[in-house]
Amino acid sequence: MRMSTLQTGHIGLNVTDLARSVEFYKQVFGFEVAAEGKEEGRRYAFLGREGKLVVTLWQQSSAAFPADRAGLHHLAFQVDSIEEVKAAERTLRELGADFAYDGVVPHGEGAASGGIFFADPDGIRLEIYAPSGAEAPAPTAGAPTCGFF
Repeated sequence: MRMSTLQTGHIGLNVTDLARSVEFYKQVFGFEVAAEGKEEGRRYAFLGREGKLVVTLWQQSSAAFPADRAGLHHLAFQVDSIEEVKAAERTLRELGADFAYDGVVPHGEGAASGGIFFADPDGIRLEIYAPSGAEAPAPTAGAPTCGFF
């Protein structure tokens, strides 16, 4: 039997420092803490918006995310407008985040959609994009911008 509906529920990420990551995700995405575990060896935070769980953070890693191994490539968040992408970019610059490209870039040559590509404090690759407004030369010719960073 085929599932009638399928959508992403929430994303769980391992982090090295829960407090640092919670603050980062709150500042960048406007998440609220819905639940938190503070017991040593079992620290976690459930983050969401408007009562919907979006990201869970689990403090159970001892090193940054290794992008050269199989697993998560990147996590993308869609917003309504390129202005919201640019506002997030300003916040990220204030936080000293590492960017894959300088500023807003399209998803590919000739694409209207695009955004910013950056890493969280543990090196997890993230994207914030809008469906239109990113018309500009693509940083990677012949390949999706979000594929090779």
